[in-house]
Amino acid sequence: MSDVRRTDAVLLLVAIVWGSSYLSAQTATAALPVLLVLFARYALSALACAGLVLARRGPRRWTRDELRAGVPLGLTQAAVLVVETYGVAHTTAANAGLIISLTIVLTPLLDRAGRSGAGLPPAFYAATGVCVLAVALLMSGNGFHAPRSGDLLMLGAALVRAGHVVLVGRLTVGRAIRPLHLTAVQTVVGTVLFLPAAGAGLPTLARADAGTWTQLVYLALFCSVFAFLAQTWAVQRSSASRASLLLGTEPLWAVAVGVALGGEHLTALTCLGAALMLSGTYWGQSVERAHRTAGPAGRALPDLPSPAPIPPDRTEKDPACPSSPATSSTATSDTSTSRTASDPASASPTPTSG
Repeated sequence: MSDVRRTDAVLLLVAIVWGSSYLSAQTATAALPVLLVLFARYALSALACAGLVLARRGPRRWTRDELRAGVPLGLTQAAVLVVETYGVAHTTAANAGLIISLTIVLTPLLDRAGRSGAGLPPAFYAATGVCVLAVALLMSGNGFHAPRSGDLLMLGAALVRAGHVVLVGRLTVGRAIRPLHLTAVQTVVGTVLFLPAAGAGLPTLARADAGTWTQLVYLALFCSVFAFLAQTWAVQRSSASRASLLLGTEPLWAVAVGVALGGEHLTALTCLGAALMLSGTYWGQSVERAHRTAGPAGRALPDLPSPAPIPPDRTEKDPACPSSPATSSTATSDTSTSRTASDPASASPTPTSG
């Protein structure tokens, strides 16, 4: 397999993993309280990140920049996952994956808010309108009715995630921050945050069956730690536009997994909404990218807000994670501890996805 195809395969795998995270989160929250699921996901991710940091060569200590960025980003990432996980517990995995893709068009809007001369072209707002119509159709289900609470929560999660992605850019640009170390700080912050709420339920967590633990481990190790680090590795070896296209397939995989494994059914209205959502987000993404690269007006935005490259001497000592990705405008978190869990994930897939 050529290097290009190998890189594309890794990016596509990240999109598949993040797309499947919605059904996994839905399954886990059916067996355990949401806050207990989040605590377990963060704690497992934190242990994995700590193990990776200790196993690597080179400097292991966290820098002041990594701590200063990691703490607030850990707070916003936790906010994304709280809203997103409660949302996916009350809607379908397919709807969750599609609605969260609104992050793609919300992120440029939030990032450019208040910037003089940084307005977006009318076509971008037209694409946003298509996405809003798509959300209305996705919420309608079998017919127009009052929106479901889960759909509204996913709408809120998309907005919070967009804010998180913007904050990632603001706190990391121009600083030598290692993605693994930053992710480790975020996972520790999330673990500490959710421990008090989950404390009383720890005996319940210990008695969870093997199926539930499988979902928790998958969410932590694959949808959070693996997805973010794989994204970092792959995006550095591909163009931002190519990476954006592949990572932007996350909603398609969310629908496919929900239908194939979750037994979900799509009505004519939701199919139309899905088509409009995918069209609107890709259209908006392409318009924003063209506007960003066409002229000097406004500050040029990276395809995905990301930590600054690590200086050469540190890169040689730390080959597993030389720098953070220049990501594209998709997810996903989480999610994760991710999709900030990314997570992940999204106008830009961050560890808030999945």
